[in-house]
Amino acid sequence: MRLWLKDSERRADPTPVTTDDRTAILIGIALWIVGLAVVAVFADPITAAGEGWWLWACIAGLALGLIALLYLRVRHR
Repeated sequence: MRLWLKDSERRADPTPVTTDDRTAILIGIALWIVGLAVVAVFADPITAAGEGWWLWACIAGLALGLIALLYLRVRHR
């Protein structure tokens, strides 16, 4: 097994695949919203059990999803 190839032995690079990253991010944001709604409905038992970090995890997921959307908008320009 060789760790390198000569330039003449290399195959051509494949063409890049175009993807729609916004769809994946929007689906993720929608799932975080559903998670936040579930946690909000059961907020009292969750906080009584000392598991209040679930609420903040959902909020952080939403924030990161929105940051990712802004990043895609800037990158697309």
